[in-house]
Amino acid sequence: MKSISGKNFAKVLESHGWQLLRINGSHHIYGKSDNPARISVPIHGNQSLKTGLLRHFLKVANLSEDDI
Repeated sequence: MKSISGKNFAKVLESHGWQLLRINGSHHIYGKSDNPARISVPIHGNQSLKTGLLRHFLKVANLSEDDI
């Protein structure tokens, strides 16, 4: 699995139609009109997301590893 920071993953979500709904501390909450789920992306500088969290985000967002 590729390594990606929360900051870069947020850009990937935005490029796939997800919108920033709000910011709560260091977590950016994204949503999409055709998907009832919300994704809370931790933005901690350039620290990489853990593999399990990244897989969960990809599953919820209906994205593949090739999309990142």
